[in-house]
Amino acid sequence: MSQAFAAVKAGEESLLCRSYSRYPLAIVRGKGARLWDVDGKEYVDLLAGIAVTALGHCNDEICAALEAQSHKLWHVSNLFYQEEQLELARLLLSTSHHSKAFFCNSGAEANEACLKLARRYMRSVKKRDAYEIITLEGCFHGRTLGSLAATGRESLSNGFTPLPEGFKQVPANDLAAMEAAITPATAAVLVEVVQGEGGIVPLPADYLHGVEALCRKHDILFMCDEVQAGLCRTGKFWAFQTCGLTPDIISMAKSLANGLPMGAMLATDEVAQGFEAGSHATTFGGGALVSAVAAKTVEIMLRDKLADRASTLGEHMKAQLAALQERVPGKIREVRGIGLMLGIELTVSGKDVWEELLRRGFICNLSHGITLRLLPPLNIEQADLDSFVTTLEDILKAF
Repeated sequence: MSQAFAAVKAGEESLLCRSYSRYPLAIVRGKGARLWDVDGKEYVDLLAGIAVTALGHCNDEICAALEAQSHKLWHVSNLFYQEEQLELARLLLSTSHHSKAFFCNSGAEANEACLKLARRYMRSVKKRDAYEIITLEGCFHGRTLGSLAATGRESLSNGFTPLPEGFKQVPANDLAAMEAAITPATAAVLVEVVQGEGGIVPLPADYLHGVEALCRKHDILFMCDEVQAGLCRTGKFWAFQTCGLTPDIISMAKSLANGLPMGAMLATDEVAQGFEAGSHATTFGGGALVSAVAAKTVEIMLRDKLADRASTLGEHMKAQLAALQERVPGKIREVRGIGLMLGIELTVSGKDVWEELLRRGFICNLSHGITLRLLPPLNIEQADLDSFVTTLEDILKAF
């Protein structure tokens, strides 16, 4: 441990709440798909701040948009009309079948907005006392009390109970269990097309279509959490589009403003009737500064066809990893994912492999101790991905 890193680590231990298990790095600078630590070591970033810096670190166009807006207007609250919000809403709604947007500050808040809108729509518009939300085992929807209740993991809720009532979980890929869980009190089903925190687990398209069909049959809402998988990462602008779904409501955050804290919810005109003035709000959500940056981010994603690029690079990576799996028999159990949202489930010690990758200058995530999770910038160079595969092969051959 260097003296510089030790000083940062000691400062954190004395000043911050111990709610994070940190990687053994103190990052001081980033550019594109590269990060540098306090000792000057360079890393290839295959995590992108957990799918956040989709356009890379310190993107020149994003920096210019941020600087320009910073001299114009930062924040006035949602008591005022703001053109920046409207430009962002137009761009986002152009990518989907939805008609109305709500802006907030994070993925958890975006999912809270989904949950609240679903309940209020059922009661105020449909005139039904329906409030239950059904989610899937293995999901992750956030850490506020409501989104935590939707997530349903005991390991995350330990010490925070009782959680809000009105949430059910059913096994994924089991339509019979889903239909059995639906009652007159059910308001909506919330799913992730690809379960990100669950270890990059894409759900089968026929299952998701079956869930949507059940929602239509029982006249309840079908909602998709696009917080991690949305915004071009899976090879379409939204993950639900990879399966041809038509959710009533979707949530998003992560890469929406390429690193500034922002979330959003999109809803159809019909369902958006559930909100009225004063029914839901946020002080910071959709402020001029973050809205301008988010609008530039979405503009670049569309202009540069980054969904297509994610699809092409993702297929290349899956082919490379499948070939690697053959060359190191018994070391890789499965390669999963869509686009640039990939999981490599190992049979050997995931922690040892992850640590060696970090030592050799590659940053990724280790999910559930066994799955290497890759969420690189969408504009990363193919050479960086190929270099990762070569390095991973070298490491696995040593086991």
